[in-house]
Amino acid sequence: MTTPLVQAHHIFGLRSSVVNNVLYFDDQSIIYPAGSNCVRYNVDQKWQKFIPGSEKSQGMLVLAFSPNHRYLAVSEKGEKATVTIYDVQHDQSRKKKSLSVNDLHAQEFISIAFSPDSKYLIAQSGTPDWTLIYWLWKKQKIIGVMKTTTNTNPIYQISFNPQDNTQICLVGDGILKLLRYSDGNLKQTNFQKFELQNFLAHSWMPEDHIIVGTDTGKLYLFELAELRWEYTMVLDVRKSASISHMPPPPLPEAKVSAITTYSKGFMCSAGPGVVYMFERGEEKDTFKKTRAIRIPQDPYSTDPTHAEQQEISTLALSPSEEALIASTNKNQLYSITLSSAEINKSELAHFEFLCQSFHSNVITGLDICIRKPLVATSSVDRSIRLWNYETNVLELYKEFQEEAYSVAIHPSGLYILVGFSDKLRLMNLLIDDIRTFKEFTIRSCRECAFSNGGHVFAVVNGNVIHIHSTTTFENLVNLKGHNGKIRAIVWNSDDSKLISCGMDGAVYEWNTLTGKRELECVLKSCSYTDLCITPDSKTIFAVGSDRTLKEITDSQIIREVPSNDVAYTCVVMSHSGRMLFLGAANGTVRSMKIPLPVKSEWNEYQAHSGPITKMVVTFDDLYLLTVSEDACFMIWKIIDKEGRVLKRDKEVGHAEEILITKSDLQEKNQLTLELKTRVEELKMENEYQLRLKDMNYSDKIKELTEKFIQEMESLKTKNQVLKTDKDKIELKHKEDTVLILDRHAKDIEDLESVNNQKLMLEYEKYQELQLKSQRMQEDYERQLNEMDESKIQALEELTEYYETKLQEKGKLIEQLQEESRQQIKESDETKKQIEEDADREIQDIKIKYERNLRDEKEANLRLKGETGIMRKKFTSLQKEIEDKQGEIEKLKSEHQKLHGVIRSLEKDIQGLKKEILERDETIQDKMETELELFHKHNAQLELNIGELKQKLKATEAEMRKEMEKVRNVESVVKRFKTDLYNCVAFIQDPKKLKDSVWQLYEKYVPQSEVFEIAAVDSDIQKEFGRQRNHLEKSIATLQKKLLKDTEIHRADNVHIMQENVALIKEINDLRHELKVARIKVHDLEVALGTLKKNKKPCAVDFKDNCSRNAVTRLNFDHESERIIELQRLEIKQLQEQNQPKEDVQHQSSGILPAITI
Repeated sequence: MTTPLVQAHHIFGLRSSVVNNVLYFDDQSIIYPAGSNCVRYNVDQKWQKFIPGSEKSQGMLVLAFSPNHRYLAVSEKGEKATVTIYDVQHDQSRKKKSLSVNDLHAQEFISIAFSPDSKYLIAQSGTPDWTLIYWLWKKQKIIGVMKTTTNTNPIYQISFNPQDNTQICLVGDGILKLLRYSDGNLKQTNFQKFELQNFLAHSWMPEDHIIVGTDTGKLYLFELAELRWEYTMVLDVRKSASISHMPPPPLPEAKVSAITTYSKGFMCSAGPGVVYMFERGEEKDTFKKTRAIRIPQDPYSTDPTHAEQQEISTLALSPSEEALIASTNKNQLYSITLSSAEINKSELAHFEFLCQSFHSNVITGLDICIRKPLVATSSVDRSIRLWNYETNVLELYKEFQEEAYSVAIHPSGLYILVGFSDKLRLMNLLIDDIRTFKEFTIRSCRECAFSNGGHVFAVVNGNVIHIHSTTTFENLVNLKGHNGKIRAIVWNSDDSKLISCGMDGAVYEWNTLTGKRELECVLKSCSYTDLCITPDSKTIFAVGSDRTLKEITDSQIIREVPSNDVAYTCVVMSHSGRMLFLGAANGTVRSMKIPLPVKSEWNEYQAHSGPITKMVVTFDDLYLLTVSEDACFMIWKIIDKEGRVLKRDKEVGHAEEILITKSDLQEKNQLTLELKTRVEELKMENEYQLRLKDMNYSDKIKELTEKFIQEMESLKTKNQVLKTDKDKIELKHKEDTVLILDRHAKDIEDLESVNNQKLMLEYEKYQELQLKSQRMQEDYERQLNEMDESKIQALEELTEYYETKLQEKGKLIEQLQEESRQQIKESDETKKQIEEDADREIQDIKIKYERNLRDEKEANLRLKGETGIMRKKFTSLQKEIEDKQGEIEKLKSEHQKLHGVIRSLEKDIQGLKKEILERDETIQDKMETELELFHKHNAQLELNIGELKQKLKATEAEMRKEMEKVRNVESVVKRFKTDLYNCVAFIQDPKKLKDSVWQLYEKYVPQSEVFEIAAVDSDIQKEFGRQRNHLEKSIATLQKKLLKDTEIHRADNVHIMQENVALIKEINDLRHELKVARIKVHDLEVALGTLKKNKKPCAVDFKDNCSRNAVTRLNFDHESERIIELQRLEIKQLQEQNQPKEDVQHQSSGILPAITI
């Protein structure tokens, strides 16, 4: 058999500690928290769907529902505060997002709210941060954070403005803030100055109004930050019909704990058990109290007024505003239909239970019967309740004056045994009441159980078990043996044995007839909490404080199954003996198969928010029932893998009989007789009234028929007159249509003749235009062909030129790549040489480094000289350009037609210039990066070599010392061996042996020398260690200084290189500009010459000449390269002249001398 599965079917209870614990999903269903789940409950059809909480959560704190009725947000407490968002539109209620903040120290969010468009979510954290988080929740992105308060002034509620995503309201103890989100920040709007109070609740109203309530019963209406209206609540104190003789409690405060708005105004809970409705007054921004809705008294309680004293924590109004639901601090849900409340305004309006009343405190007892689908529960709230697990209805409940600790229901379902704090009572389950008929003097009975046959029952009194007869109530047997409190008792299937376990770590099996103990298993390290027995009565399963499930057979623990650090509180087995269910202290339910598998295997389900106190499986193995300290009672369906309900081999029918007292039966019979007589009287009255009505209706029918006949005759005459008029009109219409058709035919003929003439003229024009277009097309095609040929020639010439350029650049790149490869090879070879001969390589690297530095400095000086020369040339060239620009401007006025050609050529030249500059820049960048990498690599190698050399020296010195010590020890050992060999020769003579051994000792172990040597060695070692530490520190400081100096020099070199690159770029730009200017001047001179020679120049010939000259002008690049070579020669000469100055600068510069190791 596979591991059994269970499915949550129904839950009875409410978690009143959750903020905003009732939400309307739609007009028919609501959402509320129960156990560790959120329940979606259909009010009309009474079904439930479950939204399970997170596994690692420590409990739900706040609920929030999106305005689009799609997403449910749940704030959960844990290691870090989290908000889980579910998509409740789907049947599975899929988990959408989980929001948390890593840097937040708070473990909980105390209030959350969705924005009006459901895209944003705000959450207020608790202690110690008190931070407001503003989320774009679908992307899990925090867009706003603000610290709102301190621990001394807690915040209770936050909310969005229903018409504005950026406006937020916060209320708390002495806190009333209005925030606005703008530009990524939350900014506070200051309220009008007034006395701050403990603000408990608030709600937004139309036109940016906010209604706020305090703990002293005051209501304030604000329009944004200005106070508009104020009202003080006064409780309507009514005389209660309390039966108790206790003195009346003090008057409660009218604190406003919940507010909700509706179309006519708002509703608020002010004081215990009452909700007031306010509607808009005649004046602007005023409201008047129109209605009070109260929680009714509980007739099943010992003090009916206790129900009226409940504090309302949440109000939920349906979307259609037809129903109002209120939740209280006693885990109850009440509802009222507002339409009926409006109709009966003259009467007092009262809430009703939404479905049924729930337990309000820890549930301590749970039991089922065989003959009926009834479940009995007892609670610390002093109530006993009977539930029907098939119809999910509360059948019967009653409150008592004492707390109920345990409950057991008779297999027939007609009697119940309850352990109260003062006595044990056996009671009858009547049709509408629970009445005591026998009491036993057993106080605070924590466990009691009827036998499977129902003829006896067992009760626990401390550490003693009493077995009583159900019929005679005699104490048949007392079972004594436990040293601690008994926590659980179980009957076997044939009632011959009773198994018990207790806090003393003992599990006993008792014979119920003799009262003797037949089997026992004692483990003092474990305090047992519950047990169960297999149907064959051979194996016992027990759980306790050691967090394991124990399988006990023949007084021996044959197996222990660990629970993975979860304490088990309950265990129960199915009546088929194939399924085992366990309840844990964290509220989870686990299911296992029997026999237990070799590996720990179970299914775990989120059930309750507190430890499970009791578990029961129904006798048909269809349902699992669990109760917990969270005051919730949960029904689970036991299903197979495919989700089908398991079937029992034998189906047991349920009985329908009930108990009723004779007096009640007589009263009801008397009532039925009275009602029957009343019904007969009403029948007679109704028949008489019906006869009278028949007479009246018959007279009225006669009058109406006469009237209808007269109207029919008048209508017939009118109809005939209308028919004659219609015939006349039809004749006229036919004559008119014939005339109109004749006219239309004539008009069409005239239009056709006119249009034909126009078409002939247009056709002739079209033929003429077509001939013209053919001629024009031939001319244009010829011209286009000529232009294409000229363009193709120019493009071919340009492509050949640039291909040669690209080949040259490619060769240069290949050369540079080969050089880089050679340098890489050289670096590899240097690494190998370092390993072979470290000293030689260090000197080579130093020489190389100094040479590189010298070369770089020379290059820097050379480039500085070049820049100076180039600047002078640039200034001279600028003057020449300015002079020539004046001449060019004069020529421009005479030759405006040539500008278009010049501009087109300039664009081509600029494009080519950009390509050349980009390639030059990429080559220079590559060279610079490679040089920097080589410098870094060389510096790092120098440091590594220095460190390795120091380590080698230290290790060599230590090796020498150790080798000397080893040699000395080996010589001593050799001498000692020879002396010992000689000493062994005297093994037959004890005296000589003793003398020789003593000599050996004196020879090799002189005490004074040992102490002196040890002292000297220790001093030397200390001095050596001190000097070594000093030297290592000095070396480390020197290395740091060297690194700093190298970094400074490297930064200077990089800065100089960057300046040089910038200057070279400027020079290249100037060269290009000069070249362009020369080309322009040359073109203009040529153009002027041609104009003088030719009096009638042709524009087409000029274009051809320009396109041909464009190729010849590109040869100027060779001239510019030649000029650059001449300038380089001049720079070299200047460098040779400055060489002696550079040597002097080298000596005076701040470069450190080479370190010799």
